[in-house]
Amino acid sequence: MAVTAPEARAADAGAGACPVCGTPVYEGYAYCEKCGHTLGSPTCTSCGAAAVDSEGYCERCGLRQPTGRDHAEIVLEGGAAAVTDRGLRRSRNEDAVALLAAGRSTVAVVCDGVGSSPRADEASAVAVEAASAALIRGLSHEEAFELAGRAVTKLATSVHDAPASTYVAAVVRDGRISLAWAGDTRAYWLPAGPLDGPPTRPVGRLADGPVGGPADGPPSGLTDGPPSGLTDGPPSGLADGPPSGLATGPLDARPDVPPGGFMLTTDDAIETGEITAWLGADAGDVRPHVRVFEPQGPGLLLVCSDGLWRYLDGHPLPAPGEPQALARELLRHALDSGGQDNITIALIPLGELP
Repeated sequence: MAVTAPEARAADAGAGACPVCGTPVYEGYAYCEKCGHTLGSPTCTSCGAAAVDSEGYCERCGLRQPTGRDHAEIVLEGGAAAVTDRGLRRSRNEDAVALLAAGRSTVAVVCDGVGSSPRADEASAVAVEAASAALIRGLSHEEAFELAGRAVTKLATSVHDAPASTYVAAVVRDGRISLAWAGDTRAYWLPAGPLDGPPTRPVGRLADGPVGGPADGPPSGLTDGPPSGLTDGPPSGLADGPPSGLATGPLDARPDVPPGGFMLTTDDAIETGEITAWLGADAGDVRPHVRVFEPQGPGLLLVCSDGLWRYLDGHPLPAPGEPQALARELLRHALDSGGQDNITIALIPLGELP
């Protein structure tokens, strides 16, 4: 193995060398006097240099170090399941997912950290934690969204250093589904069989009080999962959706929705892909879209990040079945299709599935 001149001098002097620039360093040194690298840093999983900085990047090769959030799965006793994965092209997972159950309520929250913002993984993680804890306690979607927004805002040091995240939350209780979202994370309804009419029945205006009803017992399951990169370029604009607190009927099937599924959310995004609503200190006065509907038969609620739905155009969705197996099948499809982004999938069954 070739030895650089600084490393050779260090060896002659009985000293070590800076793993970044190779300058001789001696025992007791805290920093390299030449490049300022902190000595004693963690070792990079790629190049082997003890050069990983406090943000998790190797200062020698630039690789973002893998974490326990690179792949995680959640399965609840009632069959609901979720999976989140780093994908094939991202250095870390900036998606986050929570899947909880208490009494007759099941809660799923998926957030996608905006890749153009700093510490996007932290943004999605705190948003998911705050919102899921609020919803499983029986708070309304508006209250949960506000708490999630506050949690993300607290991460900012200024409007120029403001972590950001998209948001979608679902509460399933007594055969009804309520949704709240901002950004371009999505929810779909996957009916279990042929339909004689509309897939869902419109439900009236939200009543005062908790959307999901009070929890009947302690929550079970995990709040887990990491965060994800998003559209190229910084986000801009504000939400322009329906007033907060209104529950409208289901959305019609759209041309870009895969066969076998019905899209239940709308994207807060412009034609070039940049989102127009998000959580964060620079989000402005953003309000969530809120919808409530009642499926007209058994099926699965699918909540996912753009790491999945960008690969669903024209791809027939599998027939509803065992949620964990289906989540893994959808993950494989996204990975086989390129895995360009982080991928998060949550599936909640309603009614008796085949």
